[in-house]
Amino acid sequence: MNLDDRIDTLKGIGPKKLKNFERLNITTIEDLLYHFPRKYEDRRNTTLIKEVEIGNDYLVEGIILSKRYDGSPYKKNNLLRLLVTDDTDIIEVVFFNGKYIVGYFNIGEKFSFYGRVSENKDRKQMAHPEFYKKGDPNDVRAIIPVYPVTEGISQKEMRKWQHQIRSLTQNLKEWLPPDIVKRNRLADPSFAIDNIHFPKEKKSILQGKYRLIFEELLVLETGLLFMKKQDMEVNEGVQLKNPDSGGEFIKSLPFVLTKGQQETFKSIKKDLLSSKPMNRLVQGDVGSGKTVIAEIAMFMMHKEGYQSVMMAPTELLAKQHFKSLKNDFEKFGIRTGILCSSMKAAEKRKTIEDLKLGKIHILVGTHALIEPNVLFKNLGLVITDEQHRFGVNQRMKLSNKGNNPNILVMTATPIPRTLAVILYGDLDISIIDTMPEGRKKVKTVSGNTKDRNKIYSFVKKQLKEHKQAYVVAPLIEESDKINAKSAEELYEELKVKFKEYNVALVHGAMKQEEKDTIMEAFSLGNIDVLVSTVVIEVGINVPNATTMVIENCERFGLAQLHQLRGRVGRGGDQSYCFLISDSESKLSKKRIETMCKTNSGFIIAEEDLLQRGPGEIFGTRQHGLPEMHIADLVRHVNILEKVKTEAELILKEDINLSSKSNLILKKKIKKMFGEEIRLQL
Repeated sequence: MNLDDRIDTLKGIGPKKLKNFERLNITTIEDLLYHFPRKYEDRRNTTLIKEVEIGNDYLVEGIILSKRYDGSPYKKNNLLRLLVTDDTDIIEVVFFNGKYIVGYFNIGEKFSFYGRVSENKDRKQMAHPEFYKKGDPNDVRAIIPVYPVTEGISQKEMRKWQHQIRSLTQNLKEWLPPDIVKRNRLADPSFAIDNIHFPKEKKSILQGKYRLIFEELLVLETGLLFMKKQDMEVNEGVQLKNPDSGGEFIKSLPFVLTKGQQETFKSIKKDLLSSKPMNRLVQGDVGSGKTVIAEIAMFMMHKEGYQSVMMAPTELLAKQHFKSLKNDFEKFGIRTGILCSSMKAAEKRKTIEDLKLGKIHILVGTHALIEPNVLFKNLGLVITDEQHRFGVNQRMKLSNKGNNPNILVMTATPIPRTLAVILYGDLDISIIDTMPEGRKKVKTVSGNTKDRNKIYSFVKKQLKEHKQAYVVAPLIEESDKINAKSAEELYEELKVKFKEYNVALVHGAMKQEEKDTIMEAFSLGNIDVLVSTVVIEVGINVPNATTMVIENCERFGLAQLHQLRGRVGRGGDQSYCFLISDSESKLSKKRIETMCKTNSGFIIAEEDLLQRGPGEIFGTRQHGLPEMHIADLVRHVNILEKVKTEAELILKEDINLSSKSNLILKKKIKKMFGEEIRLQL
């Protein structure tokens, strides 16, 4: 048995189980070995039944006093009830489908049960616990791992298969350089893996975890830094010669650049004048003026004969950018084009042909831009907007359409700087932390259901002043399971409440074309109130929209609430955001308090990470980062900082990771990043 073997070589894994394992992304024995527990249950000692507390998990042991089975061939759930005693008290053990196990339990026999204790009619109860008969060799009194599983794979089975492959942990050799192991006091991989799956004590779990977190983050950070250094190794990128080529465009602007914009532009100009390709991330809150900086860079590229491309995550955003760029560049004789999936075939062909001939100087579009038939005559600058919507791979596919073009990445999703420096290891970072002069802060007010009439009366006043409003709901339609307002019921309610105004509904389940039509009508002022789900989170610029009402705001994360609020306050008028919630949750209250207290996306991002961890900002594959098995990018930020230092040292000594001591590291990086990293093995 080897690590590379498929898991169906293990006893008990057939075609059906194999499919179940695929849902967990487990196909090889190595994948199974690196499928780590999500928590542990301490089952080393039994607890007396009289001492158990409601709501907690316990291991109890006792004799079966009575057995009652409500078996019927006509019923789906055949209830099995056992009364168990250990002479200190009695507990009821319940199985809702006892048909298959009823014969296993006999009165007078001793069993151990592990599960959560609840209360039923003043009696302590355990529903569906794990159980073992006295003397059963599987009844191990130990710290038991609890794994992420899926339908068709039980915890017992997962532990059984981990036991089958346990011997392989002894073959794991140390692959990290001795000085890194010594400096960071790391356990060896064999000890770490064995104690993650089969811990003898809590201390050994922590030692094993530290080692595995460290090595996973080292692979991640070395991979990111490798990409950055590899880009820096490129001898010549697209280099500009004239440092003043953007001056004409800057003078044409009807406003003065903010301090944050000026500093960011200086960094970009320095990058563009360098022989190395630019690889820069520009972070800035909604409305901070990132697009203007991108426009100056595009103008400079055009002045020296190069094309630019901008990729946006949605067709709506792409169209908005196209309209804005066309308006700003037309007077300079710069031709802007657009490429989206919904365009007619003839329009697409014409755009692609003009692009190839160099007749289009700046192209805006969606994922359609990365299609193989989209070719540029002389691509010099690649811009991706809302980077968290794209993977590293998509960014690379677009940049490969030119000869080492400059890359500019923009995002309005703020990330704390310390974390951004580590996570965006392949990019230099600029932050626009100032807002344009005259831009008023959005006033954020919280309320509950009792305040709804008052809030909507305020919305009506705004509508009378010919302003527009957004109303956001967490659900598309009503749900029996979730107590929250749906967009559909809100739409019906507001159609009556605002009968003299035009109210429209937009949500994610609609076809893209339908969504775009409604959003465009809203941007043109033909719709007064737009009822929506989070589909407007990254939306169009409507300066006339001054009010945002978010119903059941407790169902949104901080980062999401901040993005939604960013849809208003985009004009010169005072704007308002109302957060409606009846939740008594401390987390919800803290989140609402933060939103009312600050408009800074960076303060909100810090708070978001403290409150909710990485899930809110770093969703699955966000920022193009590989999925972590055991490391948490926020909770383990201190380890991440140590790892960054080690990764820099490794690459300083061996830029191509070609030495014998780095071969396994190289292999692990290749596996983690897949085709997204240009490593030669």
